[in-house]
Amino acid sequence: MSESAALELKLPPKVPGEKPGTGHMEEFNVNFARFLMRCNAECGELAEYNMAGQQTVLMSGPEAQEAFLKGLDKQLSRAAAYQAMVPVFGEGVIFDAPPERMKTQLKIQVDALRYQNMKSYAQVIAQEVEDWVAGWGDEGEMDFLDEFIRLTLHTACHCLLGADFRYKMTEEFKSLYHDLERGLQAIAFVDPYLQQPIFAARDKARARLQELISEIIAERRANADRQYGDALETFMSGTYKDGTHLSDNEITGLVIATMFAGHHTSSGTAAWTAVEFARNPEFTPEVLAEVQQVYAQGGELTFEALRELPKLERFIEEVLRLHPPLVLLMRRVIEDIDYKGTLIEAGKTVAISTYGSHRNPDYFPDPERFDPRRPQANTAQLMWAYIPFGGGPHKCAGNAFALMQLKSIFAALLPRYEFELVDAPESYQDDLSAMVLKPSSPCRLRYRRRQP
Repeated sequence: MSESAALELKLPPKVPGEKPGTGHMEEFNVNFARFLMRCNAECGELAEYNMAGQQTVLMSGPEAQEAFLKGLDKQLSRAAAYQAMVPVFGEGVIFDAPPERMKTQLKIQVDALRYQNMKSYAQVIAQEVEDWVAGWGDEGEMDFLDEFIRLTLHTACHCLLGADFRYKMTEEFKSLYHDLERGLQAIAFVDPYLQQPIFAARDKARARLQELISEIIAERRANADRQYGDALETFMSGTYKDGTHLSDNEITGLVIATMFAGHHTSSGTAAWTAVEFARNPEFTPEVLAEVQQVYAQGGELTFEALRELPKLERFIEEVLRLHPPLVLLMRRVIEDIDYKGTLIEAGKTVAISTYGSHRNPDYFPDPERFDPRRPQANTAQLMWAYIPFGGGPHKCAGNAFALMQLKSIFAALLPRYEFELVDAPESYQDDLSAMVLKPSSPCRLRYRRRQP
């Protein structure tokens, strides 16, 4: 865009309440989802706020969100916006890779989650759930956030790294993965290399995880004639255009990135799904009848059968509307943008809020009410308003795996158990302390075996 053309454009309205030096960082850290809703309410479709010197423009509403999600990397860069992920995924992996290598790595990641693999993953998840509930007994009480974190870590490891690793998995691996997750606090998106204890633990965990995964890779290379049918096999066989294979560091990074896509978001959503079944029991009978009908027809829930559960899927869609796992999506502006006569300058960050979008009463009437019978969210009319996994060419690669995992879990649980809240309904709140949404802890539910 020429300088003269840029001068003719207006600038985005600025969000009031900026403080010297830190801008809006303090308010953002207290409750960033509500802060973003204030930005939209006070400034409209575009709202510029200051994150300790990084000017960010929030784009709200389906039209603006469509422009964001359809933006090309050469204009709106994911890599530049997500440098906080580089120490987690590793140097030279995805957001730290040159564009062509990043494109190839993401394609290999998608290949690992294709239909053929998903069929075997469904069987793996079903078995993990069977093992999980085997010791429950007839009734009890648990913190289901902790339980789902444990379960989805097991299913993700089993699908990605294979049965051998899953059944040898130690508490060390779980602790290392937790340290990686803790390294994604909001401050990491300002500077992920600050001298902070959580960042030191993150870096130590990343190095140790590479050691553990490299041991598996070496063992598999020594047994090259064996087939595994998991994601690690796909990553090890993937190549760049010049025929070279991915390094151990790159494979480790893809494993971590795919685990984040398949586990990091699923555990919180699974916990919220259980809470919403307990908090809204009037919807359970129709979902349960649907699941029981599928069992009656085939005896087991295959990947194909899981695709024939529309009522369960609608219930999960409504959970994802009220509790979207990724609250904020970001891009860095590489070239000046003219958005409907407003200049968004290169160097700024642009962002969209799934949390705010899903609470827009123009598209979701009475938005705080949980209602899986509301008009289906994944329609053309709501395509750019309902965005739990983003959208466009960069939609989350793990969304199909996450949905399959959630349906597998609850298709197994609902015929066996009913759930009740332990604490007051209003005490179950979104935990907004990190960039991935989950229920506040403890998330206690009482379960009781269903009577025939």
